[in-house]
Amino acid sequence: MKSVKESLLDRRSVRRYERQDVSQDDMKLIFEAIRNTPTSYNGQQFSVIDVTDQEIKLKLYALIGQKQIKTCSHFLLFLADYNKISLIAEALGESMPEFNNTVDGLTVGIVDASLALMSAVAMAESLGLGCCPIGYARTAAPEAVSTLLGLPQKTFVVCGLAIGVPREQPDLKPKQPRELVVFHNHYPQDAAEMTADLMEYNDDIKYYNQHRAGDKTDNDWATHIIGYYREAMNYEMQSALRRRGFDPKR
Repeated sequence: MKSVKESLLDRRSVRRYERQDVSQDDMKLIFEAIRNTPTSYNGQQFSVIDVTDQEIKLKLYALIGQKQIKTCSHFLLFLADYNKISLIAEALGESMPEFNNTVDGLTVGIVDASLALMSAVAMAESLGLGCCPIGYARTAAPEAVSTLLGLPQKTFVVCGLAIGVPREQPDLKPKQPRELVVFHNHYPQDAAEMTADLMEYNDDIKYYNQHRAGDKTDNDWATHIIGYYREAMNYEMQSALRRRGFDPKR
């Protein structure tokens, strides 16, 4: 088993997997890590769907379009979930506040599901497995994915995670330097200095993309991400969330 240091600092997204199932013992450890995730209020406002049925994975692949979904051993979908607390509130005769219809409630569900995903990533990495978070599970076809998975109201997909026995070891992708990520006591006020550091990082990513193993591109960091933002402006996530029972009003 890898150390915490190795698991977190050598982590890379793996998109190609061997045709081999992840062992039940390894999955039990991943599930226990998920279950022990720290959450807001200990409310545990999340759930996970573990998809191993190949037919369902192929349907999800057709909707989401990421090849890792059909080739991984387990495809986990992390949900924000206020259905469970609503069910027990009804059983107890408690009036359930519409916390899911607040910005904070939406945020809490997303944060809890995201923390659970990172718990799974850390454990999977420590076991020598490969994994890849897939945000398109949330945005590509939210209503169709929800229907396929039988999701009740007050739940929605936050992110997917492909897990499998790795068939590749991609080059470690450069991340922003610590000075651009960790600030001390206050946010930096020197915009010119920050911009210069960002430009340098932008060049680092372009160099990486031009020289990495496998497919090569001329993409830099900023232009590529801004392009993604432009694409994402076409997502109808607000209406999708409303159909799932989330309509933040305050």
